[in-house]
Amino acid sequence: MAAVFTAFASCAALAADWPQWRGPRRDGTLAGISLPKAWPKSLKEEWKVSVGEGHSSPVVSGERIYAFSREGDAEVARALDLKTGKEAWKASYPAPYEHYADQAAVPHGKGPKATPLAGEGSLYTLGISGILTCFDIDQGSRRWQKDFSKDYPMASPRYGAAASPLLEGGLLIAQVGGHGRGALAAFDAKSGEVRFRFENEGPGYASPIVVDLAGERQIITQTQEHVAGVSARDGKLLWKLPFKTPYYQNSVTPLLYKDLLIISGVEQDTAAYRVVRTGAALEAKEAWRNRDASMYMSSPVLAGDLLFGFSHKKRGQLFCLDAGSGKTQWLGPGSAGENAALLGAADALFALTTGAKLVVFRPSAEGFEPLAEYETAPSPTWAHPVILGARVLVKDKTSLISLAFEDR
Repeated sequence: MAAVFTAFASCAALAADWPQWRGPRRDGTLAGISLPKAWPKSLKEEWKVSVGEGHSSPVVSGERIYAFSREGDAEVARALDLKTGKEAWKASYPAPYEHYADQAAVPHGKGPKATPLAGEGSLYTLGISGILTCFDIDQGSRRWQKDFSKDYPMASPRYGAAASPLLEGGLLIAQVGGHGRGALAAFDAKSGEVRFRFENEGPGYASPIVVDLAGERQIITQTQEHVAGVSARDGKLLWKLPFKTPYYQNSVTPLLYKDLLIISGVEQDTAAYRVVRTGAALEAKEAWRNRDASMYMSSPVLAGDLLFGFSHKKRGQLFCLDAGSGKTQWLGPGSAGENAALLGAADALFALTTGAKLVVFRPSAEGFEPLAEYETAPSPTWAHPVILGARVLVKDKTSLISLAFEDR
């Protein structure tokens, strides 16, 4: 097994960057890494550093990790050396924040939830109170910042801004505003100047994606009460469909399978829609619906023609559906946890539960087949992990931990 681990570890340096929410393609797909045929019994802690409070996931570009968090009344962005965890730069700004009257989010703290984005020579962050910032990625100096408190009655949703920004064609796309009124806005990535806004009833908590459907390059976003497709060129509404979850959560990132857009939400079915052109207009038509699986905050992943996810039913359970038809392939054991962050590779899938357990299982249609299970952190883990060859990066309540697959 030692030989297997050595070969596995050598792939760490070859792994692709992980520059944004759910990776290079925003779909949780792991690429450019080689996984072992035999899994070691434990994970070895390489380093652990305190980085502040929050559920924002780390991102990786080159030899650096970028983390975004809260320290006191400030939001903090920092760059860390990938191998050692040593801080390269740290930048902060005042960001006082209080929870709204609805106290459901209090246990989650006041730390940021949206994941930063590394690109265009910059690091972009969206804070819990809706402050959008662009930092120089090498030095940490601030290039521009936007505060939307004067634009909308509420500058962030009730539970805090959580939709991670994306880059598209030189534009930074972000969900801004709060409950009752907001927008999907596009900013010049370099200057921060507004290029377009798709005004709506306020943002959901899911992160937008960009796809090509029905001959249109479009951004798919979730508002409080809809799923919508808008033109990536000018923000014009192309289509929308009603989609409302309890407490206006709408927090599952949509996923594209071929020409099917897969969506879900708490106490909602998992369903797929096909965007079609009818004359000059576009319309989203239901292709399939599955009532066995309903996702809370966990976004699904694909492995070939199979869809894997984590349902809130049965007090938390993994599941597998046929992505083309929606047919249930299997439902895993219940009581698996409140939530899980999923990533997928060709030979293995990873689920990091809120209880800090990293579950490795086979991407099979035959049934739930666990390969390994590891303890990763001493406190809850709502952030997504980053897997880079032999290394796993885990953000718990206040720390960032680098773990290695070690043969013992």
